[in-house]
Amino acid sequence: MRVKVRLFARLRELGGSGELVRDVPDNATVSAVWQSLVQEFPGFADYRPSLSCAVNTEYAKFTTAVADGDEVAFMPPVSGG
Repeated sequence: MRVKVRLFARLRELGGSGELVRDVPDNATVSAVWQSLVQEFPGFADYRPSLSCAVNTEYAKFTTAVADGDEVAFMPPVSGG
């Protein structure tokens, strides 16, 4: 199945784009989507402990199942004034 991945802040810079499309296995979770990105972009791994994620604009857990056509967003913490 195919999902749209949205990347924010530093992840967008490391991934070279704010939006990617990825094929993932049936019955995949947010964690599986994340792991596929870490394989492609090893620098992502350092962000996992503080990462927020969402599925279809709703905050989600890494155990949340994804379906074909879903949008999965990964958001590292952002600081600033």
